Amino acid sequence: MCGIVGHLGPQNSVELVLEGLKRLEYRGYDSAGVSFIDERDVLQNYKKSGKLENLIGFLGEGPFVARSCIGHTRWATHGEVNDTNSHPHSNDQLSMVHNGIIENAPALKSELSSEGFEFKSQTDTEVFLGLMTINLKKGMSFREAVTASFNKVEGNSAFVLIDPDTSDIYAVKRCAPLVCGINEGQSEVLVSSDPYALAGLVDKLYFPEDEVVCHLSSGNKNLLNFYELDGSKTTRYLSKIQDLSAAVSDKGDFDHYMHKEIHEQPELIRSLTHYYFAGEGVPALEKAIKEKPENIHLVACGTAYYAGLVIKDHIEKLNRIHCHAELGSEFRYKNPILGKKDLGLFISQSGETADTLAAQSLCKTNNLKTMSIVNVDGSTLFRDCDSNLLIRAGVEVGVASTKAFTQQVLTGMIYSAAMNGILDNPDRKKDMAAKFSLLAERVDKILSEENKIESIASEIHNYKGYFYTGRGVYYPIALEGALKLKEIAYVHAEGYASGELKHGPIALIDEEMVNVALVGPELYDKTISNIQEIKARKGIIVTIGPRGDEHLKEISDHFIELDFDGLDELSPLYVNIVDQLLAYFIAKFKGTDIDKPRNLAKSVTVE
Repeated sequence: MCGIVGHLGPQNSVELVLEGLKRLEYRGYDSAGVSFIDERDVLQNYKKSGKLENLIGFLGEGPFVARSCIGHTRWATHGEVNDTNSHPHSNDQLSMVHNGIIENAPALKSELSSEGFEFKSQTDTEVFLGLMTINLKKGMSFREAVTASFNKVEGNSAFVLIDPDTSDIYAVKRCAPLVCGINEGQSEVLVSSDPYALAGLVDKLYFPEDEVVCHLSSGNKNLLNFYELDGSKTTRYLSKIQDLSAAVSDKGDFDHYMHKEIHEQPELIRSLTHYYFAGEGVPALEKAIKEKPENIHLVACGTAYYAGLVIKDHIEKLNRIHCHAELGSEFRYKNPILGKKDLGLFISQSGETADTLAAQSLCKTNNLKTMSIVNVDGSTLFRDCDSNLLIRAGVEVGVASTKAFTQQVLTGMIYSAAMNGILDNPDRKKDMAAKFSLLAERVDKILSEENKIESIASEIHNYKGYFYTGRGVYYPIALEGALKLKEIAYVHAEGYASGELKHGPIALIDEEMVNVALVGPELYDKTISNIQEIKARKGIIVTIGPRGDEHLKEISDHFIELDFDGLDELSPLYVNIVDQLLAYFIAKFKGTDIDKPRNLAKSVTVE
């Protein structure tokens, strides 16, 4: 959720940390702050509620001469949004930032208060500041204080701290994202909650495992050292060459990242096809299908969960394997029935979603094989699973997921097809590749005519509510379409299976409600009947359906025509592109902050 960046080295640390925070503001934008050691060796702390631009204005004109700095963008969990609750939290002995939740904070607050520590904020984070302060007063070294403090807190968290006496930075985490990086040419080292913040700034990335203390220091022979909590050196980390490009942060000619990312989808579809059909992804796919499971437990959250529902339908139809789709936030609390030959399949854009990671850990504890469909190579989910299929969506900056959904579904369908043996048959493999290519072409066509969708959005953006309806394979797309609109336009929108309307929700229909009806070749007649039920109650009908359908045109107030021929099981993704554009343009007409919707964060790293 929160974004963390730290830098130590000869370049101006404040400027580099602010650049990293700009890239991570999509992770949280309730407030932002930086702490740094200035040219007089004095610890400075600046923080401001609101977006990063507020902090930059508060800092005033630079340059700030600093060789060590930590920074933070916040998504509030404990305490309201204000300057005091913003990070970093500091005193004359240290400054620190935090991502996660300290679950035993109330008990520790009482303990620390009794020892004389005075709390200034409403945050749980300040508990760690208190523990550090008390331990340093007891004579512990800074690293000893970090480990002693960390041993007392419960819950999933990442902490990054700066020592004003040495300018060194320390970091440690438990079930929360954390990555370090080294730029050997500049003799500098960085730490962050997201590798994207380090793109173009480091040569090599290091992903520490849980309960490993990372020590960033210019005074040691090695810029970066890793320790166990008992103080011994450790090699419990994954290292890899940094291969992200900083150029992905450019919006180009688009007004919003979300719009740009919608437009990236045709080329991403083509790239994914090559990757798994004839490229570097073939070995990963072969590993993933090595053992055929008896049942699949598909676990995800939010948009990834809706992608999972589409994948579930495909797996069950093609392979006749029972696939249980579960919400990550519910899965581990329901005492799920897990068979030894079952597979845990986890879907996540970031690979750091807390509820999904907890579900994967449960499956792993029960000796299930686990597999991820994930975007971030080297993420916690990627490291913890037995096999991984990368969706190769690139960095997705818009908080409302678009291209990741498409890539997740396609990757799941490729896995399903490989399990069925389709990719071992040259003719069937060729047919499937042709469908993927056709999907990319059809999406290109939609994007070239998006002004038609924009025109409809201009006419419907002020209605009071929206029902997205679909049957069969289009039901998950109705759920995802409604979620997109809620996320970025702040309007009431619900997704329903079309046949369920008459079992209650139809009571809400009147002339101020819009029905976005998803109509494909499957269950066509029954879907038409459901549209008529809404029309009879004066609802506004926006239909996304087959091109040239005169009946649909007649009964609809607005009709978006699509060419479904030849797409078959890929048609839900085709329809979903229209949903994405419709949500985008409605939000644009309403004037909302599309890339950074209120109250949301990109990567949900707390439960």
